Amino acid sequence: MSSAASDLRSKQAPIKDAYRADPASALVTLKSTGSLDSTSIACKLSTGAAAKEAAARIAGLHPAAGGPDPNISGELCSGDMLLDALVACAGVTLKAVATALAVPVISGTITAEGDLDFRGTLGVDKTAPVGIQKIRMLFDLVFGVKEDGQEVSEDEVERLGKLTERYCVVLQTLVNKPEVVVRVEGKADKEEDHGIERKVVWAHRV
Repeated sequence: MSSAASDLRSKQAPIKDAYRADPASALVTLKSTGSLDSTSIACKLSTGAAAKEAAARIAGLHPAAGGPDPNISGELCSGDMLLDALVACAGVTLKAVATALAVPVISGTITAEGDLDFRGTLGVDKTAPVGIQKIRMLFDLVFGVKEDGQEVSEDEVERLGKLTERYCVVLQTLVNKPEVVVRVEGKADKEEDHGIERKVVWAHRV
């Protein structure tokens, strides 16, 4: 066994044992937050200090899977980035819809939380699901007065919500499972004989 494999196993072993002893401890809620303002059709994501200082966005293991403290390593959990993408897309979509409907959004905060059972991705319990199982989104908005002097109505808020849900690309991608093709290919890190490149390939349509 390679030293890297041994190191990973030694890090994950006590975590797996803890999850077997207390399955509830494997349940983690990931969270992403974004903010809106009145100046642009944009959504500003809130990120940790380490991520802000990082020269590149590097994905790593979540601490619940044996990864390092992200505030020290600057490594980001892919699950967090998934929620980041959802918050960003939903925020931009909402601002675009609000602009088209002449609904004045002065400011706002968008939050997405996702529940993840790490027993699944670590193979601790074969019956535990792999992936985020429940996502909750909250749009906390501050509206201004419309050009006609009227306040934003409940009907307008309902329409804003429905259209944002309908036209948010990331949200609809999650809701309507797309066809995904997974392909893994690799080659040896050495010179090939007579210029012939040999690859091993595996592919699967999900």
